[in-house]
Amino acid sequence: MDDLAKLAAACEAILAVASEPVSEQALAKALGEGASRERLADALELVRQRHEAPGSGLRLEKVAGGYRLVTRPEFSPAVAEFLGVRASTRLSQAALETLAIIAYRQPVTLPEINFLRGVNSSGVVRTLLERKLIRVAGRKQVVGTPLLYRTTKEFLVLMGLSSLAELPTLEELGEGEGSVAP
Repeated sequence: MDDLAKLAAACEAILAVASEPVSEQALAKALGEGASRERLADALELVRQRHEAPGSGLRLEKVAGGYRLVTRPEFSPAVAEFLGVRASTRLSQAALETLAIIAYRQPVTLPEINFLRGVNSSGVVRTLLERKLIRVAGRKQVVGTPLLYRTTKEFLVLMGLSSLAELPTLEELGEGEGSVAP
């Protein structure tokens, strides 16, 4: 096995045991001097290719500023059955609307969210906070100093995004007037 293959195998081993996405910096630190930025990129590409091959039950995913090994979607029923996990609770339409507003307008206050949605969203915001999809990002310096909300790393993971820059533009979504654009 050549050095690149060993480096790829070490990356794969780390990703297999990691409970959350692992950044390139964390991989480089764990792998030591032989893991330059270029070699690490080549090793990760080798891992990706290995899991793109037919017969692999995993795939390499870049998400939330890092990498993780995930099961292929077609095997999720078998994995869920094995783990005894019921289908995860999906987000309600209200939660998705609120998340979209926060993602595209962050930091944003509850009164701003309520105005854009046209309904009181405090219960939805509380649920999103409990699920750690959003977080408090300070207070807006206006009368009443309302809390400001931002999305979290968990949001990026749930949506399969590496960063907020990967969010589709409102034009791409076919949205026009009445959108949540900044």
